[in-house]
Amino acid sequence: MQSTRTSALSLLALLASAVIAVPDTRSLSSVPNTFPDFSACSSQPSVYSCENTTQIANTCCSPTPGGLVLQTQFWSTYTGLEKRGQKLPKGSWTIHGLWPDNCDGSFEQYCDLSRQYDPAPSKGVPPYTGPGIDTFIREFGRHDMLEYMEKYWINQGAPNKDFWAHEFSKHATCTSTFDIACYGPSYKKHEDVINFFDAVIRAFHQYPTFDMLASAGITPSNKTTYSLGKIQNALKSQTAALPYLGCSHNGTVLSEVWYFSHVYGTEQYGTYKTLDSTTPSSCSATAPIWYYERTKSSEHEVRK
Repeated sequence: MQSTRTSALSLLALLASAVIAVPDTRSLSSVPNTFPDFSACSSQPSVYSCENTTQIANTCCSPTPGGLVLQTQFWSTYTGLEKRGQKLPKGSWTIHGLWPDNCDGSFEQYCDLSRQYDPAPSKGVPPYTGPGIDTFIREFGRHDMLEYMEKYWINQGAPNKDFWAHEFSKHATCTSTFDIACYGPSYKKHEDVINFFDAVIRAFHQYPTFDMLASAGITPSNKTTYSLGKIQNALKSQTAALPYLGCSHNGTVLSEVWYFSHVYGTEQYGTYKTLDSTTPSSCSATAPIWYYERTKSSEHEVRK
C-alpha cells in the first residue's frame, strides 16, 4: 500500500512540474511591436549616411544630417551607488550612448523638447519632472530590455534611468530615423523611446571592447600599463578603423571609447561601416596608460 501511495504522489509531482514548465504565452503576446513604418524606404535608393550625393528625400530612411554615428562606451571603476545595488558588469565595458554627429563632425542636441525626459539637462533646457523613463519600458512590457540596461547601461552618482533619459533626449531626438513621423498613424506614445533603446543595445553588441582588448593581452591592471598605440592597434585589428580613446588624469587613465560609423539604412536596423575617429584621442601618445581594475564591491557577475 505504501509503495502504491508513493508512486501516486510521484506521479502528481511530475505532472505539477510539467504544468509549471509550460511558458505563459499570454504575457509574451501582449508585448506590443515598436518598429517604425519604413515601407517607403524599400522603393528608394539606399546609400551609406554622409555618402549621398543628393539630398535624402525621406529622412526616415537614413539618419540626416546626423549621419556620422558614434557608439560610445565607458570604462568606470565605481558607480557611487554600490550600496543601492548599482554595480558594474564584470568583464564588460558599459554603454554610454548612440550619437548622431553631423557629417562635418559638429552635432545638435535636444532637438525636440516635446520628447525631453532628462531630469538634469544642459543649461537652457527645461528639466523633466514626470515619471522616470523606466516606466515607459515597463508600460511596453519590455522587462527583458530593462534587465539588460540595468546590467550594462550604468550611471555614475545618479540612478541609471536618469542617464537613459539624458541619452534619449539629447541624442535620439536629433536622429531623423527616430522622428515620431517615421512611426506612421499607428504610433504609440513612447514607442520611439523603446525603439531607440533597442538600437543602442544592438550597436553595443557590435563592439565588445573588453573582449577585443583582452584577446590582445590588454586587461585591467593596477600594476601593468599599456601604450596608446597598443590599445589602438588591438581595437583597429578587429574593427578595421581607429576609434576615439578618452583618458582622464592628464591623458593617463583609460575611460572612454567611441566607435565612428556611417550607416547603410537606418540606425535601427541598418549596417554599420566603421570609420577612423574624427576626434583626436585625449590619451597621451607618450606616457603609459592605466587601464585600472575595478574593486570587487563595484562590480558583479553578469551573463553576456
